[in-house]
Amino acid sequence: MNIAVILEMAASAGDRPAVTEGGRSLSAAGLQRLARHAADRFRDRSAVLYLGTNHLAHPVALFGAALAGIPFVPLNYRLSAAQLDELIDRHPGAEVLRPQDLDALLDPPGDPGSRPAPDDREATAVTLYTSGTTAAPKAALLRHRHLLAYVFNTQDFGSADPADATLVGLPPYHVAGLMNLLTNLYAGRRIVYQSSFEPADWLRTVRREGVTHAMLVPTMLARITAEVGEATADVPTLRSLAYGGARAPRPVVERALRQFPHTGFVNAYGLTETASSVCVLGPDDHWRAVASDDPAVRERLGSVGRPLPGIAVEIRDEDGKVLDAGTTGLVFVRGEQISGEYAGGGETDSGGTSRSWGSPRSSGAESGGGWFATRDRGWLDADGYLYIEGRADDTIIRGGENIAPAEIEDVLLEHPGVREAAVLGVSDPEWGQRLVAVLVGAGDPEEIRAYAKARLRSSRTPDTVVFRAELPRTATGKLLRRTLVAELEEAPDA
Repeated sequence: MNIAVILEMAASAGDRPAVTEGGRSLSAAGLQRLARHAADRFRDRSAVLYLGTNHLAHPVALFGAALAGIPFVPLNYRLSAAQLDELIDRHPGAEVLRPQDLDALLDPPGDPGSRPAPDDREATAVTLYTSGTTAAPKAALLRHRHLLAYVFNTQDFGSADPADATLVGLPPYHVAGLMNLLTNLYAGRRIVYQSSFEPADWLRTVRREGVTHAMLVPTMLARITAEVGEATADVPTLRSLAYGGARAPRPVVERALRQFPHTGFVNAYGLTETASSVCVLGPDDHWRAVASDDPAVRERLGSVGRPLPGIAVEIRDEDGKVLDAGTTGLVFVRGEQISGEYAGGGETDSGGTSRSWGSPRSSGAESGGGWFATRDRGWLDADGYLYIEGRADDTIIRGGENIAPAEIEDVLLEHPGVREAAVLGVSDPEWGQRLVAVLVGAGDPEEIRAYAKARLRSSRTPDTVVFRAELPRTATGKLLRRTLVAELEEAPDA
């Protein structure tokens, strides 16, 4: 089975608009016809490299590649020309679709071929380059079976209301952008593409298009809450707002819940290598956390929820021992949708024993039996809610004590003068590492240190507080901690 089956099923369900962008729309049947044309064009190619933004040509190229039996490779169009050329050189014989090529995919000559899609679940459907926040970007391989497992385990075919619409502003090279296309097409929900993000325009688009569902990264959510301010957001149709892709500061989530009182929030945790989300904190969890007097329940607003169907989660120590609830360690996940495979070699692990949460439906080495090391640090509570403390490489070791930056950052973000915060470990001859807080906002550094000290242990109080106009981030909002640390190490007086 091939992901093209999703398009085939959607095309049989009616002729209403399936994808909208820039005032233009395609039905699923129209998308299928164009994808067949694209497949004819791609037949002799090794892959399809997509360098565009969100555009009607994106699903055409994705399904055209699937019908042609070759990988679809969306590249980060924000990279420099030299960086893009380096990635293109990794794929000899590929079809390269640049922005100027996209409209031609929507107006092909003649009639398309009708050859069926290759029936190979093991073939690579999509190659996604990881963001490279803690290491050089790697080419993650997602096979057709990984993508289909996620869609079939999380969606019911045709389950959406005919009026439903989802707003997709995440770029095509982000796994959430890819999976939003597949899941919403399968569910029968119209997809509204936004090629660039600006918070006021996002709010206008939600109102104009009657958007019922949307997905954001936390930096987008923070900018939207700043735009709304003290008012209540005027988005009467918006029923569901998912956020993920990076850690969401708790103050931002709490502010959003106040501003969108009639919207259900979903925190989705996943990685490129896991074909999107593996855990979610649903709307009921959000509202219960806000309303509860139980500290343990309120704490769940800082979690990423519980495993999706077919997913198991374990927490292990550095030696591979599975840890009990409440103990921080390395997060491992397992399930049919999880690839954990890269160009040049896979990285699933056959270790691990019991004490896991969730129920994988397969025990094969790759299709469920292999445990994938996320390289995130976190812990599970007694009810199976997962808490992510950050990347393992981000952990600060000060005087032999392991410190998660997120704990300190959330406290700093509660200060009225702080809009963004990054806490880093910088080399120190006495303590091994000292804590430096790099903030966006305004305030007196010593007053902010005192504010943090009153709410944290002394060992977790930043030694130094500095302000910057902005923090370095990827296009999808992930903080580039290594960049900041390198700058501070090279210019400690700055």
